[in-house]
Amino acid sequence: MKILVATDAWHPQVNGVVRTLGQVAREAQALGAEIEFLSPDAFHTLPMPSYPEIRLALAMPGAVERRLERACPDAIHIATEGPLGHAMRRLCIKRGLPFTTSFHTRFPDYLAERLPMPARWTTELTWGWLRRFHMPGAAVLAATPTLARELAARGFHDVKLWPRGVDANVFRPRAGACLNLPRPIFLTVGRVAVEKNLEAFLELDLPGTKLVVGDGPARAALAKAYPDALFLGARHGEALAEIYAAADVFVFPSRTDTYGLVLLEALASGVPVAAFPAPAPRDVIGEAPVGALDEDLRRACLNALQCSRDDCREFALRLTWTESARIFLTHVAEAARGLRQKVEAGAPLAA
Repeated sequence: MKILVATDAWHPQVNGVVRTLGQVAREAQALGAEIEFLSPDAFHTLPMPSYPEIRLALAMPGAVERRLERACPDAIHIATEGPLGHAMRRLCIKRGLPFTTSFHTRFPDYLAERLPMPARWTTELTWGWLRRFHMPGAAVLAATPTLARELAARGFHDVKLWPRGVDANVFRPRAGACLNLPRPIFLTVGRVAVEKNLEAFLELDLPGTKLVVGDGPARAALAKAYPDALFLGARHGEALAEIYAAADVFVFPSRTDTYGLVLLEALASGVPVAAFPAPAPRDVIGEAPVGALDEDLRRACLNALQCSRDDCREFALRLTWTESARIFLTHVAEAARGLRQKVEAGAPLAA
């Protein structure tokens, strides 16, 4: 089976969407599927207002249509609601082609953080726009049970669960991992932006070291405002994995993330989690003794120090990218049956 995935989130962006799509594509090969991406690197792009690190594709309808014809996919998945996602959605509707979508970003919450606008604009209208975008799809894929239930309650149809995984070969405990910093080391990893709620972590009175790994539009201002914290910038691969393994607690202050792959990366490294009892950490950790969830984030940080690192590692080993890819392929295959039936019946792809 060949799947064409339209995504506005792509390299060099560093976020959960890009990592998820890349990992699933690699695992899909071993499962007998090929994933091809319709991504911004194939188009002229413009910087996103207020977030220039994200490039928006100038997706002309004809160019997207030619890419679809060349790819000749068995299934189509639309991963994001940006220009490429909209272009592929319009094309699928025009041709009567089934497709699936996935819900990665809580745009209403992000807009509420960034824009001084009435709640009606950042919540009601934004949720309405998202609902209309996903409505024509054969299924909407959500990362956690809580998100799936919320989407269903907000009027999204055919919501399916698509859990995430972790590469436990890269993210693993490492004997002797050391950063030569005062301990305990409280680490957070991710995009340094307002919606990540990093101030809630940086303002805490904690022993040892507060360490921030990642880049983003808020990094310079936060580094200046919190000189007691250490900002390392972005790290990847082995360099990132070594930092995880050297930490004592992973702090996840976000209240808006739909999942948080960094939670699994930390746990696979043997590092317990401290977080608010927000939907993402509640769904990922649940009642497992691998972290502390508390509205008092400082108390959560200190309590997490008591968790077993072996328990954290064992917990993460149950969540694999192979299983995530298998579930993804199952969902898109159901929609692909409609496409195969259309082709077998002799109907042309063009409208």
